[in-house]
Amino acid sequence: MGNVRYLVSGDCAVTVEFGNEISPEINRKIRAFKIALEKEQIEGIVETVSTYRSLLVVYKPEVIRFSALTEKFEQVLSSMGSIQIPPPTVIEIPVLYGGEMGPDLANVAEHNGLTEEEVVKIHSSEEYLIYMLGFIAGFPYLGGMDKRIATPRLKSPRVKIEGGSVGIAGEQTGIYPVASPGGWQLIGRTPLKLYDSEREKPVLLESGQYIKFRPVTEEEYKAIEKQVENDTYQYVVYDKEAE
Repeated sequence: MGNVRYLVSGDCAVTVEFGNEISPEINRKIRAFKIALEKEQIEGIVETVSTYRSLLVVYKPEVIRFSALTEKFEQVLSSMGSIQIPPPTVIEIPVLYGGEMGPDLANVAEHNGLTEEEVVKIHSSEEYLIYMLGFIAGFPYLGGMDKRIATPRLKSPRVKIEGGSVGIAGEQTGIYPVASPGGWQLIGRTPLKLYDSEREKPVLLESGQYIKFRPVTEEEYKAIEKQVENDTYQYVVYDKEAE
């Protein structure tokens, strides 16, 4: 499994670090380790949180000591070759690009010498890996955006960005799950709720999953928005093809 490091993260957590780069390979190792830990059901582990390069493991020190926990980690790591990792899933995210929903689409197009239609085509043609969730509940940090549409953040952040807004900042793209301040270039909006405290599973997305954006018309957007409100929307999710 390479040079895995265990970093003390306060008195009840440890960061298991798998590398010093952001890559799909590191993400696969994190995902495999997380699945293996869940299968092992180590007493004292409270929860795990995936990040770009590591897995944060929160535990109860009164149940299991740090040294005993890292010994368990070593055992899990040595047996990971036998763990069957299910293929990652891809979830389709419908997006209404431009206009009121994407006020910065023209900025992105102009910055890159493209038309707005070309930006939309490029942005919606990729499958984006969700490396981690953070910043605010359910915000996906995505990898895989085409550099042809990379655009700097706004010089002055907005005080409020509506939930569902899809943005670009540098070479990253992401989705604001709820209304919040932010400085990303907004190119569209999805009617899906990435975070809903009333749902059994409040956060829609998860790290290790992939996103595929699908352009929709204003009419389609409103129809999906109504289905989401009525809890009748059928999410499009499929297994990612092996590369």
